[in-house]
Amino acid sequence: QVQLVESGGGSVQPGGSLRLSCAASGFDLDYYAVAWFRQAPGKEREGVSCISEMDGNTINVDSVKGRFTVSIDKARSMVYLQMDSLKREDTAVYYCATTTYAGLGCGMIGLASARYSYWGQGTQVTVSS
Repeated sequence: QVQLVESGGGSVQPGGSLRLSCAASGFDLDYYAVAWFRQAPGKEREGVSCISEMDGNTINVDSVKGRFTVSIDKARSMVYLQMDSLKREDTAVYYCATTTYAGLGCGMIGLASARYSYWGQGTQVTVSS
């Protein structure tokens, strides 16, 4: 049974940092891409970052490039999203998700939410002064 559990959200001032964690179970991180999405109030869910261990690929949406870093710790079955230089517009509920497309890396899967079948419950990130 695939399960994804996010943690690490909270409130931070602009310019601050947070690290989100996603505990993954029920599937092999070597074969399935994992992505981070976010949804702000009144807005559609947006893909933020993707990582695929099978090809060592990561992708980030333009708005977070240079500020967010996605990584995997296979030994702990964890996926992380390090968020630096946070801005007010980063405020959202953040979700991690994975797919049913075995062997397809982020370059093939992309950040379209329809490609991802399993989702965590989300963690709130609030950036304000």
